[in-house]
Amino acid sequence: MLNSRIDLFYTQLKMTKKAINRLKVVLAEQGRTNKWLAEKLDKNTATVSRWCTNEMQPSLETLVEIAETFGVDVNDLLISTKSFRD
Repeated sequence: MLNSRIDLFYTQLKMTKKAINRLKVVLAEQGRTNKWLAEKLDKNTATVSRWCTNEMQPSLETLVEIAETFGVDVNDLLISTKSFRD
């Protein structure tokens, strides 16, 4: 499972210029879909898709709501800034 998580992380990182969130990874880890998250948050599926591809970012308030929906800490939804410095 750890290898698949790492693979997903690097795939996401390669797909974007600067990945900020890990929503796509967390969705995969929990076996959920963009559509599921969009329904839970009452958001458009296209908006959630843009968050998952890091084209745009959810607001801090929405990020907290996403963390509560997943049952994770907000930090679990973000890529550490330390990884950018290494």
